[in-house]
Amino acid sequence: MQMAKISFKFNMLKLSIFSIILLNFLSCSDPEIEEGILDSIEILDQSLLNPGNYLLSSKIIFPTEEDLNTPVIIAVHGFSASTFEWDELKKYINENNLSNEVYISQVLLGGHGRSFKDFKASSYHDWQQSIEDEYIKLTQLGYKNISIIGSSTGCPLITDLLKRNFFQVNLKNIFFIDPIVIPSDKMLGLVGVLGPILGYIESDLDDGEEKYWYKYRPHETLNELNTLIIKVRKQLEDGININEKNLKVYKSIKDDAADPVSAVLFYKGINTNTGKIDVEMIDSDIHVYTRLDLRPNVSQKDIQNQQNTFNEIIQKVINE
Repeated sequence: MQMAKISFKFNMLKLSIFSIILLNFLSCSDPEIEEGILDSIEILDQSLLNPGNYLLSSKIIFPTEEDLNTPVIIAVHGFSASTFEWDELKKYINENNLSNEVYISQVLLGGHGRSFKDFKASSYHDWQQSIEDEYIKLTQLGYKNISIIGSSTGCPLITDLLKRNFFQVNLKNIFFIDPIVIPSDKMLGLVGVLGPILGYIESDLDDGEEKYWYKYRPHETLNELNTLIIKVRKQLEDGININEKNLKVYKSIKDDAADPVSAVLFYKGINTNTGKIDVEMIDSDIHVYTRLDLRPNVSQKDIQNQQNTFNEIIQKVINE
């Protein structure tokens, strides 16, 4: 009888916790928005209109030997974002007269930068495909010194490719900014259960960001995100060897999207032929601290963090 009471109380506790979580999820969505209206929402990434301004493979059709010897950085953005996330790196390169010393190629993840319907229908394999496509094009053109930088979800997408030994030639450096394999919001793990009930989650965006990020995240893509990070966590637990490639992780100490413990998993899970990868914890409370445009209340420390990281990455790539 006593055991039955304990079991009943425990089940009631679980039900209460589930109810609280459900209410929190429901508070994030807007039941007044009809799916037809959501399907009409579009984000038009400029790389779709002018790929030559973003993708090196489209900008330089017939590269010279000098072009092929110039270091290239493939820049990969995060979940629900767009090429805008790496505009400031390009700007930094141009403003410091480095555009002839290092090239940048901004990849738009598959399914992103388009309609809500396209985003909703995309899988993490679709997101990943555009990374593969640009790397293959650049290696086929003959570029000899390629580096890749990812932010947030871009990092596990790249990590999965590393695990599969996709980058066979000419990849020298990998840089991760605030990689996510453990989300700060642990409710992401419940999206498979609660997602179909809710349909989508509404995210808080600052003024102007709605042109470059999806404000409404469909449960289908959130489930894809969850599937991806669970897969990559397992890959890191099993161990990943990247041989002669260099990898550095930059991680904000406080992060409302990617738990800082994510950096620990990368440190423990990835090995090079010279030992462990490099991890630097950044005194920041911004997720993807390298993107400051459109953020409110940017401090001098935030600017310094961004500039220091950009400078270190570029110097590492140029001096490889």
